[in-house]
Order: sequence, then structure tokens, then C-alpha cells
Amino acid sequence: MTTRRERWREIIFEAETPAGKAFDVVLLVLISLSVIAVMAESVKEVRKAVGPQLYVLEWIFTGFFTVEYAARLWASRRPGAYARSFYGIVDLLSILPSYLGLFLPGGHALMVVRVLRLLRIFRVLKMARHVNGAEHLMRALVASRAKITVFFMVLATISLIAGTLMYLIEGEKGGFTSIPVGVYWAVVTITTLGYGDVTPSSGWGQVLTAFLALTGYAIIAVPTGIVTAELTRTDGDDSSGTCPSCGAHGHLPDARFCRRCGATLK
Repeated sequence: MTTRRERWREIIFEAETPAGKAFDVVLLVLISLSVIAVMAESVKEVRKAVGPQLYVLEWIFTGFFTVEYAARLWASRRPGAYARSFYGIVDLLSILPSYLGLFLPGGHALMVVRVLRLLRIFRVLKMARHVNGAEHLMRALVASRAKITVFFMVLATISLIAGTLMYLIEGEKGGFTSIPVGVYWAVVTITTLGYGDVTPSSGWGQVLTAFLALTGYAIIAVPTGIVTAELTRTDGDDSSGTCPSCGAHGHLPDARFCRRCGATLK
């Protein structure tokens, strides 16, 4: 016989039932509204006009997400595993700053509280749980982390060498006052941003810039190819089943244990 706790677990963690889908839709709407409210609060004119209303609205959102977090802990078979999971930490970070602000009063601490309140933007990460394919993309990123790390190391090495060469070629004539400035120029050039705040003036410096820009076009798509290959490799492994303990998605159809916490799936 299905217990009330199990029924609520299906509503909160699963998305196959009408009730589960409705819960996800409502949660997505509230997350979106809360993020918009946080962004609006950072605008000085908006804060002056409707600051008190935004404050009340923020506490309404905080109250709802607090109840949601408590409900997820209660419905999980292993609350500790869920609390330590990625989404569990995100859920906690989305509500914690509002409560911390209550215990950090005083004019000298206002700046600290303001920084803590910015952590409310972590609510946008809660959307990933409800977006189709989010777990699939996350697994592809994790699987390709070694290759991407090597790629960035190579990119950092190229930037260091090119920045050092540009410092030797230009010196302070074009604003290359140090090797770090040269490395900054190299990163901006490789990524094709081209701010133009530091530019070479000599012929050899321009040749190096052109070569580095062409190199950037050649290698900028490498991370995309790496992740795409992993996405193709793991294609078809998705399942809508959710771990009843930690809430992890993306298990194989015949999986008996959670790939993250090891709990029994059924």
C-alpha cells in the first residue's frame, strides 16, 4: 500500500503524473518570479519606488521555498543524502541568505548582508531539475571534464607564451606594461573578444595578433566538440526515474540502485 509520504514523494520528485507536472510548473513560475524580483531589487530606481513591496515579496518566496525544502527532506527516503546532493545544496542556498540577514543587523554589516542576499540568485539553478535533459547534459560535462581541463591548460600555456612574446616585442609602447597585461591581451585575442584597450603598434606585434586571432578561431570550438561527443555517447541512457533518497535523475531503465547515493530505486 502506498503511504502518504510515498505519494508526496512522487509529486515532488517525479514529473510523470499530472500532479507532479503541475508542481513543477508552479515551482518554475515561482523561481522565475523570485529571480526577477532579485534582479529588480538591484536597480536603484526600482528599489526606491517599490522597495518595501519587494521586501515583502521576497519573504513570501522565502517562505514557500523553505516549505518546499522541508517537504523534500521529509519525502526523501534518505534526507541526509538529498541534503548533501547538488540540488539539496542549491535549495538550501536559495533560502539561507534571507534568514542570515535577520542575524546580521547593524549599519557596519549591511554590505555583508547585501552580498549574502545575492546568493538568492542560486534559485535559478533549481530550474535545472525541471528542464528535460538537464541530467543528461550534466553527465556529459562531467564525463568530458578531463579533456576540457587539458584543453584549458593548453589554452593557458598558449596565452602565457603569446603574452610574454608581446611584452618583449611591444614593451610599454602599446600599453603592455607587464607580462600579466600581455597574457590578458592574449586571452582577449584568442577568444575573439577584441576589447581594444591594449593594442600592438609594431609590425611584429600586429603579426602576432593576427596569428593568435586565427588560432582562436581554430580552437574555440574544441570544447563544444568534446561535450557533443559525450552527449552522443550517452544518448539513449536517460530515464525519467528519480531516486527516492537523493532525487537524482538519469538512471538506466533497468537500474536497481541510484548512480549517485547507491540507494535502492524501487
